[in-house]
Amino acid sequence: MSRNMDSPVQTQMAVAAFKSPLGSGEYHGTNGLERKSSRRVFVQTETGCVLGMELNRSDNVNTVKRRLQVALNFPIEESSLTFGDMVLKNDLSAIRNDSPLLLTRNLMHRSSSTPCLSPTGKDIQQRDQSGPIEILGHSFRFAKTKQLIKETIKAIKNGVDPIPAQGGLGGAYYFRNVRGDSVAIVKPTDEEPFAPNNPKGFVGKALGQPGLKRSVRVGETGFREVAAYLLDYDNFANVPPTSLVKITHSIFNINDGVNANRPQTKKLVSKIASFQQYIPHDFDASDHGTSSFPVSSVHRIGILDIRIFNTDRHAGNLLVRKLDDVGRFGQVELIPIDHGLCLPESLEDPYFEWIHWPQASIPFSDDELEYISNLDPARDSEMLRSELPMIREACLRVLHLCTIFLKEAAAYGLCLAEIGEMMSREFRNGEEEPSDLEVICIEARRLITEEVFSPRGESDDDGGFLFDIDCEDGGYELTQKSSSEVSASAFHFGNGHALLSRLEEGPEEEEESEGDEEKELVSPPTLAKNQSISKLSMSLKYTSLGEKKQPKFPKFAASKSDNAANSSSRRSANEQLPASSSFVKLADMKDDKWALFLEKVQELLHPSFAKRKSITLGQKQRQRLGTSCQF
Repeated sequence: MSRNMDSPVQTQMAVAAFKSPLGSGEYHGTNGLERKSSRRVFVQTETGCVLGMELNRSDNVNTVKRRLQVALNFPIEESSLTFGDMVLKNDLSAIRNDSPLLLTRNLMHRSSSTPCLSPTGKDIQQRDQSGPIEILGHSFRFAKTKQLIKETIKAIKNGVDPIPAQGGLGGAYYFRNVRGDSVAIVKPTDEEPFAPNNPKGFVGKALGQPGLKRSVRVGETGFREVAAYLLDYDNFANVPPTSLVKITHSIFNINDGVNANRPQTKKLVSKIASFQQYIPHDFDASDHGTSSFPVSSVHRIGILDIRIFNTDRHAGNLLVRKLDDVGRFGQVELIPIDHGLCLPESLEDPYFEWIHWPQASIPFSDDELEYISNLDPARDSEMLRSELPMIREACLRVLHLCTIFLKEAAAYGLCLAEIGEMMSREFRNGEEEPSDLEVICIEARRLITEEVFSPRGESDDDGGFLFDIDCEDGGYELTQKSSSEVSASAFHFGNGHALLSRLEEGPEEEEESEGDEEKELVSPPTLAKNQSISKLSMSLKYTSLGEKKQPKFPKFAASKSDNAANSSSRRSANEQLPASSSFVKLADMKDDKWALFLEKVQELLHPSFAKRKSITLGQKQRQRLGTSCQF
């Protein structure tokens, strides 16, 4: 029976036990003993089972699959071993030490009723000879996390168990020290919303499939939490220390059976999870008015959110801690958490809670401008490739694009609120419209498409003329146009957005092949003779809870609380709205085309910034700053 990829079908899952991998050297943890093999990896199945194993130089993909089959009784027929974007064919030389790998089965061989069975034998709880908690990676910035792990392991050995967190849609656990104080919060990747072992009923998808946000796959929020921490240089935005770990404990949830029933007896299971320092706090940003929050704290968190294209910065994931012991609401510190929905694989609708706070309309300070000017998106991408080699290239392209956008916008004189507004979509007459940033990207793709089809596109580098392509009767009608006119035409629109023609949507399957993922989202444009604005044809994709199809631009009815709180109709991911459509795709471009795309984006930025400034100046002045706003 075919699987309905859009409905929350219950995924059966049994306890994953652990055995030493066959034919490999034993691993003795981090006690100083020498390893017999050069690399150690952590293989996770799409249903959540995890096994650590040593890799010898002679090992290949088939060796890893056989070990996993023997240790976990996991079926490996028609399966693929993946490492981020790479589907490993046979050679494992590109795999680094402590890397997490994912074993997935092809769609035709998946079954929502086939569990990952536990091994049988006298001792079914033999582990893979690793410690209770192991860090995946070796960054010097994990020093604080290593100390927390030592405290946590000591507490576990003394019988201090972690406490499950009650809030949120995914599984999370407070791990404590020997005094019983919470020191870390752990979020297993296979307990995320829709993941196989979600403890709160939000199940139905395998790891690697589109999740709560379509552009963030199930099981991949953990490394995004780590990425946000690694990108927060000098603790600029105050992100708590975070690492990706393999962690073993009996507290974790395992769903047993197609109805997601939990087994009666708890057994030791290993998980890949994010491990973040727990920060004691007094409340979160939703509990009090925001006018007394420090301007610098709001700016710094906003700068990070812009860089990483945070799609879920709501008040609940901004912790507030008082800096004095006075009973009144005095000086406070803001701590940003929950970055699992940042760095999506494509541009969608971000959510910035701070966008209408008064602090966001205050110009950046000189220190903040200097910090922004020193950001290097190429260096950031290389750092993440080194520290988180499983990160997808599409995520790095979003980071690169947003960092360029931030740097240029700040240098032009835009404030945080204006930058956030240019990145956010709006709902007009019940329809979702692309953001200013997306309009720029759409126009940049149109321009590079024209250069590909232009006979002068490769040889003429002086930018003298570009061509509009009018596709009629299978041919191309070329209309000569100056590059300045083309750049200006992209911004002949009302209230900051281009007039896009209705976008057509065809039938769509949830699961795509590798080839489908590489298809371009934007087809060569057709320009009407009497218009100066391009009409684009592209495919929009939607995912929703319980619905398979959405209209071209989905109409979302705002609740009363939404209307009262935010007249702009922007949403948080916590409200479980249908997933955002994708107006433009970045991952399908080859390196040379990507470089040209970034050039075109930068050429189009200043006209768009000027348009935004004129809109801001033309609006009626609003009183946005309170007398209690702290600097």
